[in-house]
Amino acid sequence: MDLKKYVADIPDFPQKGIIFRDVTPMLQDGEAFAESIRQITDFAKNKNIDIVVGPEARGFLYGCPTAISLNAGFAPVRKPGKLPRETVSRTYDLEYGSNEIFMHKDSIKPGQKVLLVDDLLATGGTVKAAIELVEEMGGEVAGCAFVIELLDLHGRDLLEGYDIFSILTY
Repeated sequence: MDLKKYVADIPDFPQKGIIFRDVTPMLQDGEAFAESIRQITDFAKNKNIDIVVGPEARGFLYGCPTAISLNAGFAPVRKPGKLPRETVSRTYDLEYGSNEIFMHKDSIKPGQKVLLVDDLLATGGTVKAAIELVEEMGGEVAGCAFVIELLDLHGRDLLEGYDIFSILTY
């Protein structure tokens, strides 16, 4: 199945000069969505994953069904002010600005094998910050999986030493 057919290119979003790769059409098609989850699950199935971590918001959409497929838990990575209990946080750079992410301080237990899942690997800042949070809590990042990787932004370089999987590349 050619999953690129289910990605819409939105020029000049969120700002001029950016081409936003919109996965909404993939999410709206049952077969395409299931295929994307199958591919991520196949990448991770022999990694003994205990918990899947997904950044807000599209990481939730791909991370939760992946966690179910792997019989693993799910831990959200949230934006400021969204988590009610004690948190840990990291600031990171985006391709068009910066942000801060948070996780509950007890999201990851020491020794847990973690799969990070998100829709997009761009500069790598978001997932690198999430990796740092996971490792701060004692988790072991067994892999990182993305629906889309933007090769020109070299996000993979920031994640050197980690097992990276991307379904689609642009």
